[in-house]
Amino acid sequence: MSPNVSPPHVSESWLGETDIWLLAQGQHLRPWEKLGAHPCTQGTQAGTVFAVWAPNARRVSVVGDFNHWDAQQHVMQRHAHYGAWELFVPGVLEGALYKFAVQGPDGIQIFKADPYALRTERGSGHACMVMQLPEPVVLPPGRRAHANALNAPMAIYEVHAGSWRRPDGQLPDWDYLAHALVPYVADLGFTHLELMPVSEHPFYGSWGYQPTGLYAPTARYGSPQAFRNFVAAAHAAGLLVLLDWVPAHFPADAHALARFDGTALFEHADPREGVHRDWNTLIYNYGRNEVRNFLVGNALFWIERYGVDGLRVDAVASMLYRDYSRPEGEWVPNRDGGRENYEAIAFLREVNRVLGLEAPGAITLAEESTAYSGVTAPPWHGGLGFHYKWNLGWMHDTLAYFAEDPVHRSHHHERISFAMMYAYSEHFVLALSHDEVVHGKGSLYAKMWGDPWQKRANLRTLYALMYAHPGRKLLFMGSELAQIREWNHDVALDWALLDNPDHVGVHRLVRDLNHLYRRCGALHACDDQPAGFSWIDVEDRAQSVFSFVRSSPGHGQHIAVVCNMTPVVRHGYRMGVPQGGIWNEVLNTDAAYYGGSDVGNAGAVSSEPVPSHGHAQSVVLSLPPLGTLWLGQGVAG
Repeated sequence: MSPNVSPPHVSESWLGETDIWLLAQGQHLRPWEKLGAHPCTQGTQAGTVFAVWAPNARRVSVVGDFNHWDAQQHVMQRHAHYGAWELFVPGVLEGALYKFAVQGPDGIQIFKADPYALRTERGSGHACMVMQLPEPVVLPPGRRAHANALNAPMAIYEVHAGSWRRPDGQLPDWDYLAHALVPYVADLGFTHLELMPVSEHPFYGSWGYQPTGLYAPTARYGSPQAFRNFVAAAHAAGLLVLLDWVPAHFPADAHALARFDGTALFEHADPREGVHRDWNTLIYNYGRNEVRNFLVGNALFWIERYGVDGLRVDAVASMLYRDYSRPEGEWVPNRDGGRENYEAIAFLREVNRVLGLEAPGAITLAEESTAYSGVTAPPWHGGLGFHYKWNLGWMHDTLAYFAEDPVHRSHHHERISFAMMYAYSEHFVLALSHDEVVHGKGSLYAKMWGDPWQKRANLRTLYALMYAHPGRKLLFMGSELAQIREWNHDVALDWALLDNPDHVGVHRLVRDLNHLYRRCGALHACDDQPAGFSWIDVEDRAQSVFSFVRSSPGHGQHIAVVCNMTPVVRHGYRMGVPQGGIWNEVLNTDAAYYGGSDVGNAGAVSSEPVPSHGHAQSVVLSLPPLGTLWLGQGVAG
């Protein structure tokens, strides 16, 4: 990884007294600097020092291709006061394959992958690979903080690396994705690229959400250096990189963390606490110092050593509550008899505190689906300390509305309006993620009501409404194509759809939405402030029309948004506006350029001194069918 960096020289025990104390207390900021496999020299000999935490093991040995996987040759030495084992093995250099042979209290021995392995072999052997610790990534001062700020535009393109494109039908590698995916996402105008988990995972069909090697980029897509180069390529293109991170659970594969030293070490011993019923996985014991240190260190590791700019934390809701997805009598209450998981809450706060101190400007985003209060509030105000939270309530309500026949939409008006009742309770991301286009749910296109033309029109209006609504934006890959089938991780997206002008129109719209969103402060600068949004008319239930204004006083911009949620063209529609003058038609989702019927207002309308909707000035519009208009002042189209 760092050929110009000399390996460290070891003259005494690799794990010093201070290291052992910090690891035992769960306070070692960078446990990956000491645990795992580290090329070094001892005296005049080059080799590798191995260290692993296995307090209840009878014996631990290093096995690998350098000793024919013989557990008798390199038995490790135990640190009695911590339960760690270490050994320097001369002649073992970078690239060597290894595992730990762990003999549990019952005398049974099993070969285990190193929890702190930096690299793994490709294939089913699950062997780890000795690798020099990557050097910290140095970024320009303030770059992350500026791009991740609450008043900055954030448009996220979510990607599953293995199924975006497949050159020659094969899995892509990081080099290919750096040259194909990165410029594509940048051209579409997204600000952030979010990768579904890249930590090593044995089951490809888990999409990375059942990781076994939290410190190792999966070997499926190339070397760790290639992944590091991919992140650098994204930065060079002006993109920030987010990783999905999975501290909620881990798979029960025998070669990995499960019963690592022959006992429940990383997990709870009691299945009422330690087994995740939904996924048949194991739950980390957040109350154990060494386990918490393993996870907190991992969060910092990806940001510091690979240069990623933030972590989207998966399944936070399942961590917060002890009774999550458990019937009565099959969960263990907390010390006060309640359902909150105090240990997990403390762990999440610690992650966010450490990253705030050690990686300023990097962000965390919570996938959290409950009404837990203060997910994005600072810990000193009783919050969890995340920067952003996915707004899953908005997602469910909005998609349910767009699935309705327009004849019935007037009866479901509140599904669009309700999100503004809680819009400022957290710092939200509006997420249309991979979770909505799998497991028989169908694609976003398939969820829309109507025939093919109407589905695309609904989809265009959905996107325009989303980009105008307060909250950051996230689209899963393929959404910009109006993909017809639901996502399948075994094949690439349906890129042939771009041979169809109707689907090209949706693609064009997503690009234009991103670029307009980024340059219009009215659409992002006041996302978390009531001054940035006001309804014009939220009561036009009979016609299923919504209208509102986004404003940014500091930018002198106003964008009036009007959505016609029926296939009926509405001529002569009077709408109040906050100030007089010319309102340019900044965006029309029904434009022929986007595949629409081209009903519009000739590019601009002038206000009249006719009171309407509580405003002294108003405009008269032609509303396109299943279409959204953005009318702007202080911003060009």
